[in-house]
Amino acid sequence: MPVTSTLNLTDLADRYGSDKGSIKHRYTELYHLLLNPYRHRKITFLEMGLLIGGPEHGIDKDRKTEDLPSIRMWLEYFTKAEIHGLDVSDFSWFKHERFAFHRCDMDDRAEITRAVSEIPGGLDVVLDDASHASHHQQNAFLEIFPRLKSGGIYLIEDLRWQPDTYEKPGITTTAELFRSFIDNREFSHSDPATAEAFNAFIPDMSACIVFPVRYQKNRKDQVAVIHKR
Repeated sequence: MPVTSTLNLTDLADRYGSDKGSIKHRYTELYHLLLNPYRHRKITFLEMGLLIGGPEHGIDKDRKTEDLPSIRMWLEYFTKAEIHGLDVSDFSWFKHERFAFHRCDMDDRAEITRAVSEIPGGLDVVLDDASHASHHQQNAFLEIFPRLKSGGIYLIEDLRWQPDTYEKPGITTTAELFRSFIDNREFSHSDPATAEAFNAFIPDMSACIVFPVRYQKNRKDQVAVIHKR
């Protein structure tokens, strides 16, 4: 077993410069708690959104990309996992025997379907750290949650922030959407079709938990964890 196998996920995040660690969001404290049992198993892991500073910040999708901090972190953390990365920008230059890149525009549900169809088998863990636009998060969940294996975990980051470049006026935010389920055991959405689609997943959900910023009560919702039955 490699020496690095004993490192905490937060230590790895800080080593590779990921904002998921102690430097900023502290997501890795939660993720280590949830994902450590998967650490040395042959799982399939998907992360959407691979590097900060894309079109959600007004930067061209064809920007030059030179690093993949969270992917490097995951490859070291998960010693046997097949890691897949999805982004609107190009990261095909990154080569690793356990990594595959899929380019995808989250505005288009057909594009999401095409991208995930390139991943063989089901998914054990999905992490949405893409544009953070509400409809992008919801498009992804509707297309990808059915591909999640029984017992799998679906994570959505940065619920408190939606980019002006993408966010649709009047849309129910993803935080509001999941909060409606937590409060009422039913999804409510400004678009009845979206509400119906999410409600159809309820029998397949064994848990839905939303954590606030830095896990401090009375702060805004920040990360959602959905466990598949």
